[in-house]
Amino acid sequence: MGNGNRPTPEFRREAVRLALSSGRTRREIAEDLGIGLSTLTRWLGQDRDASEPSEASVDVHAELKRLRRENAVLKQERDILKEAAAFFAKEGSR
Repeated sequence: MGNGNRPTPEFRREAVRLALSSGRTRREIAEDLGIGLSTLTRWLGQDRDASEPSEASVDVHAELKRLRRENAVLKQERDILKEAAAFFAKEGSR
C-alpha cells in the first residue's frame, strides 16, 4: 500500500474489520497491510464514531452469553466423563 495511492474504501473497511476481529495487534495488521499504525488507529476511530450501537453489537452480546452457557454445560459434561472414567478404571482393576 505504501506506493502513494489513496486507499479505497473497501481497503479501509477490510483493515478495520481485521483490526477488530483477527485477534492480532494493530501494529501487526498495519505492517502487513503496508500502512502506518497511526493511519489504522485513525480509521478505527472514524469507524467507531460513524457507527451507532447496532444490532450487530447486541448480537455479539447474545452470542457471547450463549457461548458462555454452552461452555458451562460442556465443562459439566467433561467433569462427569472424568468421574465415570475414574470409576470404571477402579472397577476394572478389581
